Amino acid sequence: MSNISNSKINSNTRRKHSHESKDYLGNLIKNKILPLPWSFWPKEGRLIMGLIAFWSISGIFILGSASWWVAIREMGEGAYYIKRQLIWLIASWSIFYLAININLKNWLRLSGPCLLISMVLIASTSFFGSTVNGSTRWLVIGPIQIQPSELIKPFIILQSAKLFGQWERINSEKKIFWLTIFASIILLIIKQPNLSTAALIGILLWMIALASGINFRYLFNTAISGFFIGSISIFFNSYQQSRVMSFINPWKDPQGSGYQLIQSLYAIGSGGLFGEGYGLSMQKLQYLPYRSTDFIFAVFAEEFGFFGSILLLSFLLVVAYLTLKISLNCRNNYSKLIAIGSGTILVGQSIMHIAVSSGAMPTTGLPFPLISYGGNSLISSLLIAALLVRSSIESSDLLFKNPSNRLLNR
Repeated sequence: MSNISNSKINSNTRRKHSHESKDYLGNLIKNKILPLPWSFWPKEGRLIMGLIAFWSISGIFILGSASWWVAIREMGEGAYYIKRQLIWLIASWSIFYLAININLKNWLRLSGPCLLISMVLIASTSFFGSTVNGSTRWLVIGPIQIQPSELIKPFIILQSAKLFGQWERINSEKKIFWLTIFASIILLIIKQPNLSTAALIGILLWMIALASGINFRYLFNTAISGFFIGSISIFFNSYQQSRVMSFINPWKDPQGSGYQLIQSLYAIGSGGLFGEGYGLSMQKLQYLPYRSTDFIFAVFAEEFGFFGSILLLSFLLVVAYLTLKISLNCRNNYSKLIAIGSGTILVGQSIMHIAVSSGAMPTTGLPFPLISYGGNSLISSLLIAALLVRSSIESSDLLFKNPSNRLLNR
């Protein structure tokens, strides 16, 4: 009997230690690794997290194929651009991890000051900026190049969600102030000139305002005004005029303004149904300009063909669908609008990049999020993705089933 009792005691002790170990591991996950235990994440949040990880890792391989030859030719090392992009990717994922562990309310408190600082940086490009290919978009600080018009995107999402999410409850002075700030940012970006980014930010603000329930008549008038301002910019800017004319008829100047688009169309057309195969693009060797940045989709289309391009578009459609699901599950206007704004940038900018590469839009410098080479774009895109994931996390029932839980209020 004594042996049986001891056996039972030992069994109970083992179970107790097992439960304690599980509790410790659970607490470690809760407090150290994730803002919420993975099993409690909404399924849309888990899916979008997986897709973002897949997107960023795939981007390294696509960039590797697009940049290898030119890196050997210009830098003497095929992996030159990949190594630099990996460094930026690690830094960007660190920011991503930090961002998903910060409550959206805290992000909204930071959005206004960060937006104003970014606006000052954009304005300073007019005086201290570095001009590349006719546009002054960069600030050079030592070995680092900063593109404020890229880094400002997450804070425009946050501040516009904050403004339109409480539109009916704030006074007119505050509305006019922030609308003036948004308009000034767009005009400063147009001045660089960077019409594509200005248009993307305009579309972002319009979509967030639409989702918030602003009267459509006001939105329609705003869209007409935006089109009018863009037309004026093109009329007074010869650089943008040449881009528009080359978009209408690139073969009119095949060795000049139409060269980029023609080579991009050759690359896309050469892919056929199934593509030339990974790493086997011919246009990237010496014909297609900006193969690692503004026209990286053309390299992808040549190597993976029509079916690969359809799969890429389907992937973006899934991201858009999950964004919509996350926004519908959000429990307040702020997180709903943040989710919609994040999806608008990630998916909308990708579609615009594809449209430029395929001749459906005028040629502009617009990177493919998480794929094109560039640290500024990578940091901005992953921070935006983190805001989308955080919006999903904060829609979890755990927050409401256990009000004393502080995981989501850190």
